[in-house]
Amino acid sequence: MDDPDDLAERLRTICLALPEVTERPSHGAPTWFVRDKSAFVTLWADGHHNDDFPHLWCAAPPGAQQELTASVPAVFFRPPYVGGRGWIGVRLDVTGTSWQEIAELCQDAYRVIAPPRLVAILDQQATRLPGP
Repeated sequence: MDDPDDLAERLRTICLALPEVTERPSHGAPTWFVRDKSAFVTLWADGHHNDDFPHLWCAAPPGAQQELTASVPAVFFRPPYVGGRGWIGVRLDVTGTSWQEIAELCQDAYRVIAPPRLVAILDQQATRLPGP
């Protein structure tokens, strides 16, 4: 997971598949918004401040930040600025971090930020996906 363009493209595919999501730079980093208003994921492909490794920040349900940072501190951390609101930092340079897990974290972030009507649309889309 090292190439910044590949990271952005993979996250773009995940996030733009969610209802009414847009992308634009915020603080110089690719950021995904619900209805072009509320950010839910930011990619720091070249690092940010003292974190000189690729990572993302994403909104998280209550308690998730504490649980994840305690259970897998090599991958998850409390990011600056948004960590006080429960957001999670996720290292993308650690071996074993799967894109399935990243997609699930992005969907969870979306669910935290999106209004209930859009979450319901996401749930309807999930029930229509073909099985294995």
